[in-house]
Amino acid sequence: MTIWALSDLHLSISVPSKKMDVFGPTWEDYANKIEGNWKAHIQKEDLVLLPGDLCWAMKLDQALIDLQWVDALPGTKVLIKGNHDYWWDSPAKMKKIFPPSIHFIQNDSFDWHDVTIGGARLWDTEEYNFHSFIEFRENPLEKKSHAKNLEEEKKIFLRELERLELSLSKLNPHAKTRIAMTHYPPISADLQDSLASKILEKHRISVCVFGHLHNVKKDKQLFGEKGGVKYLFTSCDYLDFIPMRIL
Repeated sequence: MTIWALSDLHLSISVPSKKMDVFGPTWEDYANKIEGNWKAHIQKEDLVLLPGDLCWAMKLDQALIDLQWVDALPGTKVLIKGNHDYWWDSPAKMKKIFPPSIHFIQNDSFDWHDVTIGGARLWDTEEYNFHSFIEFRENPLEKKSHAKNLEEEKKIFLRELERLELSLSKLNPHAKTRIAMTHYPPISADLQDSLASKILEKHRISVCVFGHLHNVKKDKQLFGEKGGVKYLFTSCDYLDFIPMRIL
């Protein structure tokens, strides 16, 4: 049994008008790339971590089309919310509609054999940024956003830290391995202390997987291990749509 991670699938099966190939040749035929690489690496007894931005659907019943596509792939899957998962609904509604192989984490944790997993979406923070690591491209799939309200952004980030703390407090104390999932990176590329990293260290996390960033330059080293936590960046375009083996 193996654990894998792959974030930011941005599936558009339910919303064909939002295919990611508008971002360039890397994303051409990306759903088939994901499916082919998934089946080449992942077995039905494996676990797959999906740290957010699963699909472009706007409503839960619409997202079910993409969820069923993921359900048909091998393995047990665990999902957290990303900033583009607009379809995300209440836990009660999602439990009723989610296919059997897909689970989600929201202010709680998920146990799989001797592994326990928690996490939260997080948000943008002034603690660090990744501008120098990214080849900027305009996003044609969304309307241009207005100037950010920095106070509101800070409130969202602090609320997400509380959710991360809550989720990790519910990890199984008897598990051998403790994993965290966040959507936004919880730490800077050069691994400087952050509010999120201190929470991860406090809860003795072994591995934290995350994504969110796209068009990341591959000629620069980023992330690594700090304070006993291994930080793994798993955005699918950065990984050439090949799942990353975690354990």
